[in-house]
Amino acid sequence: MIRARPAAPDWRPHISLETLRLRARLLEQIRAFFAARGVLEVDTPLLGPAPGSDPQQHCLDLDLPGVGRRYLQPSPEFAMKRLLAAGSGSIYQVCKAFRAGEHGPRHRIEFTLLEWYRTGFDYRALMDEVQALVCGLLGRPAARAFTYGALFERHSGIDAFTCDEATLWQRVAAAGIEPSPVLQAAGRDAALDILLTRLIEPAIAPLGVVFIHDYPASQAALARLRPGQPQLAERFELYVDGIELANGWSELTDAAEQRRRFEQDNRVRQAAGLPHVPLDEQLLAALAHGLPDCAGVALGFDRLLMLAAGVANIGAVQAFCD
Repeated sequence: MIRARPAAPDWRPHISLETLRLRARLLEQIRAFFAARGVLEVDTPLLGPAPGSDPQQHCLDLDLPGVGRRYLQPSPEFAMKRLLAAGSGSIYQVCKAFRAGEHGPRHRIEFTLLEWYRTGFDYRALMDEVQALVCGLLGRPAARAFTYGALFERHSGIDAFTCDEATLWQRVAAAGIEPSPVLQAAGRDAALDILLTRLIEPAIAPLGVVFIHDYPASQAALARLRPGQPQLAERFELYVDGIELANGWSELTDAAEQRRRFEQDNRVRQAAGLPHVPLDEQLLAALAHGLPDCAGVALGFDRLLMLAAGVANIGAVQAFCD
């Protein structure tokens, strides 16, 4: 009996040559943009001793002989802040980042980030620079900006800052969404995230380039808080045609407050049945030494390339992807 030879694996790249050239042009333009502004390009390790603590992010880890557990970084943020504390001045980098369990038309486990930090900037000044870069690269008109609270009131009919958790989950159910137990365990911010994704993102998609800013203090991540009632995080996100493209903020410089937030994240992770993650003591030591006043932003480069190429799937702009 003659056995058929197994088919050869498909070795070909997933990206077209035209898109590969577009990718190279975007990178060239990005580097020229930052060079003109005196922002230094840097490089930081992909492996680190601690991941981000965000309960919505799931990191990949490795046990290395003679070294111990190391994490593939979901963002270069922690290492870049150590450079800032050491006196680097404004910096940027284009690098690979990794997040487990992310696979879909706009997500991959391995992806490319453009991340930068501007000393002497707050989040408003950084929003202006993000707009200049993105609108320039994509040939788009100036962005429109809306506060987080205004969008929730307009498109979901609730006050995102005062609405109780039970009512938020009722609003999620009314939208025909059945959240997982893990999401429900994450509390009211998880409900707000679902409503943002399902109700607000589609509503702003026809508006083109849109900033959402002034987030609830509970969603500050590593952002500085602004006093007032309600207390707000000096944070923004950028959307283009309804696609989340960038997330930035005025940076928190208080080491004690940052430790408190990391520990709170771990309590949320425990309640949701997620693994405890170690705190990045090197970052906390850098903050204690002194982080200059600055603002930082992470921008999904693959999504930027999707928009520039006019494609709807991230797989079309990555040379090789599973």
